[in-house]
Amino acid sequence: MKKFCTLYLVRHGETDWNARKLIQGHKDIPLNEKGRVQAKKLADELKGIDFDKIYSSDLKRASQTAEIIAQERNLKVITSSNLRERDFGIFVGRTFVGEKNLIKLIKTLQKSTKEDSRIENDKNLLKRFAGYIKKISKNNLGKIILVATHAGTIRALLVSLGWGTYESLIDGCIDNLAYVKLLSDGKKFTIKETFGVAKIG
Repeated sequence: MKKFCTLYLVRHGETDWNARKLIQGHKDIPLNEKGRVQAKKLADELKGIDFDKIYSSDLKRASQTAEIIAQERNLKVITSSNLRERDFGIFVGRTFVGEKNLIKLIKTLQKSTKEDSRIENDKNLLKRFAGYIKKISKNNLGKIILVATHAGTIRALLVSLGWGTYESLIDGCIDNLAYVKLLSDGKKFTIKETFGVAKIG
């Protein structure tokens, strides 16, 4: 019987920049108090799941979320820059509100193979992010893995799998501490469940 790795891709808890609708990208912003409470709540909701390993983006907002979930599980959090948010370049610190050009640019980059000095395109984002979680899956077949990451990486993966578009998964559609449950054989992903993810239209 073919074995699969079960992956829970979890978005980090709230930060002060989230609350202000500011684009974070690779900026290393920690969780705020609400974000820590959110992470503890999700940890309680997932306490019936016996995770074998916990991975995280090396950015504080994700790694702090992972550490809170890892508490009482006796698991070490494995961090990697491959799990970071999209690099938003010159857009970091700007507000999502009114940044229609940013959303338009992301949608354009979905099909782009060219480099763009302002923002990381989907080709490069998925190469590092999806490539890394495929590697995690291949090395953990038959196991349950939690990955603490970011809205941008989750959104790009969902779009690449045909579960929504950038038009239907705009900012605000993936809540803090939302998660996507996937099955993977190390090559392909199958979406089994989403929580806190809403499509519009």
